[in-house]
Amino acid sequence: MKIGNINVKISVISLAVFGIFTIILLGTVITTGETSLLIWGVPILAMLLIIPAVLNYMSQQQYASLVPMYEQEARDVRIREINLNMLSEPVRIVGIVERVHFQFLNRPQYLVADRTGEISVKMFTNPQEDVQVNDKVEVLGTVVKRYLLSGDAVINCVSIRKTTEVTAPEKKKK
Repeated sequence: MKIGNINVKISVISLAVFGIFTIILLGTVITTGETSLLIWGVPILAMLLIIPAVLNYMSQQQYASLVPMYEQEARDVRIREINLNMLSEPVRIVGIVERVHFQFLNRPQYLVADRTGEISVKMFTNPQEDVQVNDKVEVLGTVVKRYLLSGDAVINCVSIRKTTEVTAPEKKKK
């Protein structure tokens, strides 16, 4: 579903919960014959779809509002250069997606590589574009630790979009 320029997606888990509770409600109404359960049941079922959609919309809207700031402030870097000394710094990398995890949860994680190395890119909402393995992408985000107190450097992604460029932007000739 598209609202304005934001593509709202409901996760598979939310749809599964909606389906399970729909079956339970219909089974209860059919076995008991108590149709008054539908007075509360149908609005609650609707809320099981509306609430995740609204939360996804708000998350997408917030990320979209951050993109201009990151485009302006992010430093172009190679993956090899990213380390724990760069924590909280906005960065821009260009690379190829090697793996994609957790898209069905609307919390995708990508393994992005360039010629210097690879790094995990975590996003806490769906990207505007459908990014798959072997896509050439530009990533805007902040360097964070993989885990709260320890771990290697990863990128908390604000924007990931397909590009035709395979080298870092500062290396291209003008």
